[in-house]
Amino acid sequence: MRLALKTGTYSLTHFAVAITVTFLITQDWRAALAVGLIEPLVQTVAYALHERAWARVERRRGAPDPAS
Repeated sequence: MRLALKTGTYSLTHFAVAITVTFLITQDWRAALAVGLIEPLVQTVAYALHERAWARVERRRGAPDPAS
């Protein structure tokens, strides 16, 4: 449950940052929304995979899983 909550809040934060930065660069809300919708979704999946990979490494080392 913690991993899902952490991933969700990360996704919302990333969404807002991606839209804001893209708008500041392009001054185009359509481009900002397009990038803001696509890029965070891809990054969220990458983040979840990254967290799982690190959890697997930690389990192999015998450390407690911080995601649980």
